[in-house]
Amino acid sequence: MPNSDTIDYSRKWHILAAVGTGVFLATLDTSIINVSLPTLVRALHTEFANVQWVVLAYLLTITCTMAGIGRLADMVGKKTIYMLGFAIFTLGSVLCGLSMTVNWLIGFRMLQAIGAAMVMALGAAIVTEAFPAEERGRAMGLIGAIVSAGIITGPALGGVILGFLSWHWIFFVNLPVATLGIIMAYRFVPDFKPKGGQHFDLLGASFLCFGLLSLLLGLTFGQKQGFSHPLVWVITGGGLAILVIFVFIEHKVHQPMIDPQLFKNSLFSVNLTTGFISFVALGGSIILLPFYLENILGLPSIKVGLLMGIIPVMLGVTSPIAGSLSDRMSGRKIIMVGLGLMFVGFLSASSLNQDTSLWGYAVRIFAIGAGIGIFLSPNNSAIMGAAPRHQMGIVSGMMAQSRTLGQTVGVAVIGAIWAGRTIFYAGAGTEVGASVAPVQAQIRGLHDAFCAAAVLIAIAFILNIKAYAGEKQRSKSGSANTRAAS
Repeated sequence: MPNSDTIDYSRKWHILAAVGTGVFLATLDTSIINVSLPTLVRALHTEFANVQWVVLAYLLTITCTMAGIGRLADMVGKKTIYMLGFAIFTLGSVLCGLSMTVNWLIGFRMLQAIGAAMVMALGAAIVTEAFPAEERGRAMGLIGAIVSAGIITGPALGGVILGFLSWHWIFFVNLPVATLGIIMAYRFVPDFKPKGGQHFDLLGASFLCFGLLSLLLGLTFGQKQGFSHPLVWVITGGGLAILVIFVFIEHKVHQPMIDPQLFKNSLFSVNLTTGFISFVALGGSIILLPFYLENILGLPSIKVGLLMGIIPVMLGVTSPIAGSLSDRMSGRKIIMVGLGLMFVGFLSASSLNQDTSLWGYAVRIFAIGAGIGIFLSPNNSAIMGAAPRHQMGIVSGMMAQSRTLGQTVGVAVIGAIWAGRTIFYAGAGTEVGASVAPVQAQIRGLHDAFCAAAVLIAIAFILNIKAYAGEKQRSKSGSANTRAAS
């Protein structure tokens, strides 16, 4: 691998633009498809339960493949995999747009997801290599702003396309952006060649992929069948068992896909865990907000869409600021500020009721959005800063994977808490679904769900306090050793 003085930092902004194009495209495609689901039900003459797999197949494929892609990039080079990802994503987009049945669309969405996983898994690694360490937080913050732009643009653009064109253009719209991304990646992303003689841990990769797939399928079925259903227990338990075997394999093979030594670095392990926990809380909570706005406040869809934009807007505003600050002061302190704001936001959201004003709602959600923005960029910067250069790809892939996995787990777990507690408050023997339960039961269910999210954030905050204390202790020990040596 090249050392730091072989890197041309003068091209860093061009590289950030190339990566930003991929991040925007992947985020846009994730959010734009949700708007088209009702249209796809009618156009493809199918049921909503089938169309949901257009989204689920995409998310499951991305989550299960990102770590393996990161490891492969460390072996053959990140530029090669990154550009191949753009090409596969573009091909998948064309084929999705040409699909005539829902089954073909689901299959081509999986192909598209493989390309998206290649782009998403490696973006952070490419940016980390392109920027000097003292500017890494700023770069990560700008990537966070691009994520926000993709989230906000997707639904609006999707609405415009469906209003004037056919649903096929939901996918064809990717072509110009993807083409631009391929050109920019070819021109600007450096082609660092890793050392040879490496082997891909196919056994470990297979166990990780199938373990995650089983776990996620169990959580997905659990939302529909109930988590007490025997089949859900079998699938979820099987997934956890496979993941335990994966950990055992990684400790035995000579060149593991995920090096267990990485987790001995507390900066890496704590920040990766904190990121996962935060996205469990965030992913599960966001999915409940439309139910509150529509079912309890009775707002029209347009207002709901605007109010749902508060979190990504605040993320886009605060992420670059927090990233730049983390280059100048303790990133751990900024992370704790972000977690503190998220905790306050979730705890205050537990007091939402049918009498809450729109301003009262906005203030609570502002805190959540600002908190995740302040937390995200220094946390990502710390994870990538802890990665050895020859393992940048796998660490970047794991970081991206932890976010998507956290969101999926959050939707299942926090959603199940809300549904279960709502039915409980509705009264014994109630057979209606949570979304049509009495308003007071829904409100009390939301209270418990947001409190659960706050508890998760509190756990993440405590982990960071312990990590901060450990870092200060190691810093004092290092200073004492230096004085003693002198």
